[in-house]
Parts: sequence; structure tokens; C-alpha cells
Amino acid sequence: MKQLIFGLLISLALISAAYSQNNDVRSKQYNLKKAIALEGYDPVSYFSNHPIEGKSQLSYTYKNITYWFANQTNLNKFKSNPDQYEPAYGGWCAYAMGETGEKVKVDPETYKILNGKLYLFYNFWGNNTLTDWNKNEKDLKSKADQNWKKIVQ
Repeated sequence: MKQLIFGLLISLALISAAYSQNNDVRSKQYNLKKAIALEGYDPVSYFSNHPIEGKSQLSYTYKNITYWFANQTNLNKFKSNPDQYEPAYGGWCAYAMGETGEKVKVDPETYKILNGKLYLFYNFWGNNTLTDWNKNEKDLKSKADQNWKKIVQ
């Protein structure tokens, strides 16, 4: 019996360590500005009409990543299914993740919803990478998925 309890305690400790490590990886690898995801934009707002800046008073931290929300309704939606609303590739440019595997900042108002997932893109100095992404989306998405897995391992 003591061995069983000891085994359970060891398993629990290992699971806790893995969970903590996963959260640490997330906070180190996600695109955060002043410790806030999406530069303060409400992640749920991308799925309704257009991105809206959130409010610091309506914040929620999910697995070490803090998001701001424009209203209580959006905050509640996020809490009920955070994985649905979190941006792909930690909020980094999807095009760059697919093309080079690099973490490149984004314009939070340049985005695409693809199969229910939020993808963000670099759009500065006349270089809108969403346009390039759309030309070769299937291949770039496949490469970006592989590159992101390498980053968060």
C-alpha cells in the first residue's frame, strides 16, 4: 500500500513539473508585449466582427498567458474554451513561421481565421505577409505547424 501511495505521489509530482515546464515554455515563446498577449486585443473579438482592444480590468491568465477582453461576454466565452481563441503559433507571424521558422512580430489587425483558428501576420513597411500566405497557404501552414512544434518542445 505504501508503494502505491509513493508511486502516486511521484506521478503527481512529475505531472506537476511537466505542467509547470509547459507553462514556462509558453510564457517564454509566446508573442507578448508587456506580458500581455495580442498587444492587448481581445482574442474573442477576432471571431465576431473585427479585433477590438481589450481592457486591463477585464483580464484573464490562461496557462501563464494574460489576455485582455473588451467585455464580460467575451471573457466568459474565452474561459469556456480558451484553446479555441488562442492565436496560432503563440501569436507570431504565421507566414514567417512557415517560411523560415522564425518568430516575427505582427500587426494585430492583420489576421485570418482558418478552420476556426486565429492566424496573425506581419504588416509593416508595405510588406503584408497575409497576401503571401494566401498564395501558398496549405504548404506554409504545414511548415509552420512543424516549426512551431520544434520551438515549444
